[in-house]
Amino acid sequence: MDYKKEFAEVLYEQLQEHLDLTKVESMIERPKFENQGDLSFPCFELAKIYKKSPQEIAKELVQILKLPKQFHHSEAVSGYVNVFLNKSVVSANVLNEILSKGENYGDLNIGDKKVITIDFSSPNIAKPFSMGHLRSTVIGNSLALIAEKCGYQAIRINHLGDWGTQFGKLIVAYKLWGNEQKVKETPIKELLKLYVKFHEEAEQNEQLNDQARQWFKLLEDGNEEGLKLWSWFREESLKEFNKIYQLLSIHFDSNHGEAFYNDKMDQVVQLLDEKNLLVESDGAMIIEVGEDLPPCLIKKNDGSTLYATRDLAAAIYRQNTYQFEKSLYVVGNEQSLHFKQFITVLKKMGFKWHRGMKHVPFGMMLKDGKKMSTRKGKVVLLEEVLKDAITLAKENIVEKNPTLAEKDDVARQVGTGAVIFHDLKNYRLNDIEFSLEDMLRFEGETGPYVQYTHARASSILKKGNYKADHEAILLDDEEAWQVITKLMAFPDVIHRAFDEYDPSQIAKYVLQLSKAFNKYYGSVRILDDLQQKQARLSLVHSVQLVLKEGLRLLGIQAPKEM
Repeated sequence: MDYKKEFAEVLYEQLQEHLDLTKVESMIERPKFENQGDLSFPCFELAKIYKKSPQEIAKELVQILKLPKQFHHSEAVSGYVNVFLNKSVVSANVLNEILSKGENYGDLNIGDKKVITIDFSSPNIAKPFSMGHLRSTVIGNSLALIAEKCGYQAIRINHLGDWGTQFGKLIVAYKLWGNEQKVKETPIKELLKLYVKFHEEAEQNEQLNDQARQWFKLLEDGNEEGLKLWSWFREESLKEFNKIYQLLSIHFDSNHGEAFYNDKMDQVVQLLDEKNLLVESDGAMIIEVGEDLPPCLIKKNDGSTLYATRDLAAAIYRQNTYQFEKSLYVVGNEQSLHFKQFITVLKKMGFKWHRGMKHVPFGMMLKDGKKMSTRKGKVVLLEEVLKDAITLAKENIVEKNPTLAEKDDVARQVGTGAVIFHDLKNYRLNDIEFSLEDMLRFEGETGPYVQYTHARASSILKKGNYKADHEAILLDDEEAWQVITKLMAFPDVIHRAFDEYDPSQIAKYVLQLSKAFNKYYGSVRILDDLQQKQARLSLVHSVQLVLKEGLRLLGIQAPKEM
């Protein structure tokens, strides 16, 4: 039930001469303090219209409003009309809706089954999957799940960094210092060593960079030796990445990396030329994108292509393949200029679908206040962090619940959940300081705290032999109401998280719901009052369902026991 909309309709009956329904609804807010009611309508804008004080208008409205049974009463307070919901009626409505819809509670049909492509994770091959890659991976995965909850068909794309000048560098490094056996034994670690060594040596010897550029040009021209090495590096990297994706329970619909678009870029350059958008500048080909943005470089003076050319080819391919309504790029803040240029070029090319394209930026994962750098070897490996988290979770379980079955599986869910939640509880544009200690805490505002609350709810239901019975729900006490109001907010939170491309809205919500429920658990004897037992268990079951679904939307599992 949408009580805000119902309140708006009641107000509109009295105000329709001066305000439309949408405007009335947009003015309704939540009172600052709980004792002031559940919804509030400010009368200050009406003062000019009615030539009266907001206080007088509020008093008059309270006297004439015809409130339906979902509302208990209204009050005029300091120029506001505050309404109080009928706790027993609304509690029954909310819980009945959750219990009848189950995991589908909060489903929205904003997307109407249209396609949304989400480009996320996208690590560079031949480099380790570091903590720096975690942000794009978990934000993108959560946005895909939220989009599906909102009625979209989400296409998950892992646009692997499998092309570019770094492969020229790696080939040079491997030919100079590489050892085939060592690379076979520990591919990513060995390739990282070679990459770091190249940059150290290139600081003293500029010729190495020239050789790297030459090798990349040879790669682009189809050199057999270069392609063989490149293919080997790619294959080994994917094996390593897939271990991490399996740990995180993340899948992709497409793993087409940058190399996939090599044979599609000439058509893009030709199309740009036909539309008279290309301009020559010092032997390079550029596109002027506007006074407030620097030109977009399409081809270097040596004829090699760039990110922009490749991203244009990828966008056109994706639109032709998926006919997307929206296309999200979950890529760090530092690429904002690139996406502004690239989307502006698509607009200049006359593609109307450019309007659905959106860069979803995020802040950096810092270590000691500084950006993690692969080329300097300053990385924290994500796989190691996940393994540490799982080990710590297992120790915790063995200590607190030694008889728990499936300890390893629960430890994996809790350990990976801790790492994911630590990232997603932060607003995505904020930088995050990497701290293993904070990430793996199992108290406070953490994933394990929410998972534990879900497990507690599951345990109460088991103990109480709960059987769903919608007729038995009658709750009007203040303790239950604090939980009901949180449960009622879930669909709005999902809507907001999608509109703002912000999974932290859901992470913060499940924390608030957990706190409200744990407070309820601490103050009410759920199983002791036989008259209220069934209704209270219905509340517990509703919390269990919503916490599980909220965690799922973050890409986190909810064990029934911990």
